[in-house]
Amino acid sequence: MKIQILTRKERWGLSGFGWFFFLSIAFLAVYLAAVNVYPFLAVTEPVNADVLVVEGWVYEFGIRATLDEFKTGRYHYIFTTGGPRPGSDSDAETAASVMADWLHYRGIPNELLHAVPSHLVGRDRTYHSAVALRNWLREHNIPVRSMNVITEMTHARRTRLLYAKAFGSDVRVGIIAARNHDYDPKRWWRSSDGFREVIGEAVAYSYARLFFYPTQTES
Repeated sequence: MKIQILTRKERWGLSGFGWFFFLSIAFLAVYLAAVNVYPFLAVTEPVNADVLVVEGWVYEFGIRATLDEFKTGRYHYIFTTGGPRPGSDSDAETAASVMADWLHYRGIPNELLHAVPSHLVGRDRTYHSAVALRNWLREHNIPVRSMNVITEMTHARRTRLLYAKAFGSDVRVGIIAARNHDYDPKRWWRSSDGFREVIGEAVAYSYARLFFYPTQTES
């Protein structure tokens, strides 16, 4: 009996031109993704609303965007959100209260401003800030059918998604992405800040879209 140790089989493989074509398509796909991921994440789509919400951690560029929106004259309520600042558990030292103070200092009347802090520290802070605001509105019997939320650039699409999860289908959530000038959004991959922020937010948005389902207690 003849015993064979090796066998020869015909195998298909890419030619030189095939490899060039394949790599060209892959490079084009990566380039298109890089060019389009920033505008996808940093979406600005406001709705007709008299309620404006400002995420307290967005700092100076958020203040400028809020002042521009305030000048339109359509807002009856301006809410600031955000949790405790590092090392503090006081309502006066939350991102919400500090942002409200800054907005009043920059000319927004106190009677329009309402700081609504969240006391949760840790994960899902944006969602729990939205839940804190929802609960505050219910406790004060303020009906809301639509709102616009101001946040930082690439955080915008995820913020809108999480606010929609917190408020449900009865409230329309618009979003305004406040521009941070630390890097060029058209060439974000050339800056370490831009690369870290865009890639991190892309991953975080994918998680929020595909895997984040708040429990009944959280809701």
